[in-house]
Amino acid sequence: MSLLATALTVVAIVTQDQAALRAAPRESAVQQAVLWQGDSLEIRATKGDYLQVYDHRRERAGYIRASQVRQQTLQPENAPELLAVVRFLRDTPGAEALGIGYAAAYLKAAPADAINAEVFDALGTFAERLAKRATVRQGKTPDTSVAAHLEVAAAYGVRMLSFERDEQLQLCYNGDAFRRVLALPASDQQKAQAALALTRHDCVAPALTPTERLAVDHWRAEVLDRVETTRLPEVLKNRLHLRRAGVWASLAWQRARRSEAGAGPVTAAGKRAVDELAAINRSELAETDAATYSDAAIRVGASRWAAEPPAGTMPSATAPSSLGIATSPGQPGETCVHLVDSRHDAKHALLTRCTYGIVWTASAAAHPQGTALALAVQPLDGWREMWVFRQEPTGWKVDVVPPATVQPTLGYVEFAGWVPGSGQMLTAREAKVDGRYKLSFELLNPSTLEIDRWADKPASLSAFQRWQAPAWKARTVSIR
Repeated sequence: MSLLATALTVVAIVTQDQAALRAAPRESAVQQAVLWQGDSLEIRATKGDYLQVYDHRRERAGYIRASQVRQQTLQPENAPELLAVVRFLRDTPGAEALGIGYAAAYLKAAPADAINAEVFDALGTFAERLAKRATVRQGKTPDTSVAAHLEVAAAYGVRMLSFERDEQLQLCYNGDAFRRVLALPASDQQKAQAALALTRHDCVAPALTPTERLAVDHWRAEVLDRVETTRLPEVLKNRLHLRRAGVWASLAWQRARRSEAGAGPVTAAGKRAVDELAAINRSELAETDAATYSDAAIRVGASRWAAEPPAGTMPSATAPSSLGIATSPGQPGETCVHLVDSRHDAKHALLTRCTYGIVWTASAAAHPQGTALALAVQPLDGWREMWVFRQEPTGWKVDVVPPATVQPTLGYVEFAGWVPGSGQMLTAREAKVDGRYKLSFELLNPSTLEIDRWADKPASLSAFQRWQAPAWKARTVSIR
């Protein structure tokens, strides 16, 4: 809290935006600077309706109207009054910079043994809300106050991180105050709020290396698991389950990328993600958490095959027309998928294609007549595609069906069953497109990859009611 690090006992905290710091104690005097709520000033004298002050941040002296500031004495006996203001501002949108100023004043005034997690919880809340305001304002009508409030926060030592995500600058609080909440005696609710703030998906740096990202995801999982949920409100429990589901789904994919991790840790992470999603109390899910719920479901849906142990997919010799797959290492980081049957092994495969994505071998589903096969391949965290192998007069061919025809963000598409006789296949598709969530159940023509019919509920398609695969219905998160 650098602005209050000096031995000041009385300060003036600016309470209004665009307050003028003037060269003399009158309205017509030259304006020295524009001050913003939360700015802290050293008081040197009183001149009528004005205070003579010194702005340490700008290294400039001047005069400001007394009505535009609140004078505060930084003595231990005044700490409760400062904390009361912090409590009031904590839930006042738009007053984040002012709240940070008052939190800094309280930390300066209060005795060390009286400082607990409450003020750091409020400080972190102010900083996180300010970062969200700054991110949301991009692309809209310019708001100079947001940039000014960020400068005020920075002067108090509140650090923001910035990332470029989806062609937009994402601002995130670095979480120092929330880490202090977790380190100090605090209520279960305060610790839960801190854990949620520290583990946001959108605040994970997108430029991390795979090793760094794995370490971050492990840390996020540990932070969330340290929160005791027994006495939490149901709404907060749901939020923790949603965040844990997304983190463990990411961990499942991260572990699958590391061949030395083995199948056990991958399966454990995949099962944990599914279990956390299943633990949601739908009747207590807040309306404001609907998007978060869809987000978590897509993340889990993309990695759900991690919950199944890898399956041997070579066909049986007693089924001459059956199809299966075999995998082998390709270039460093690649997995090569070989389409095989009882007469064609991996060395003489019907078709071979390599990928840097995760091949979920347990997902392979062959058409009963041996003319097609569907396979789940996950190239990115939170994005799973479907490979469709099919036989044509000229030979075998494979096409990739993505969750959506947009830049990959969140989504999955999965095989749901074969329709006898017609050659059509059933698919379920869920994706986040332009900030909106879309779930559809489709009747797909494998030959053209065109959607013949679709509905937002499987019961609305007669083919789904008759031919959906029991294994798909038992495992999918699209029906929830």
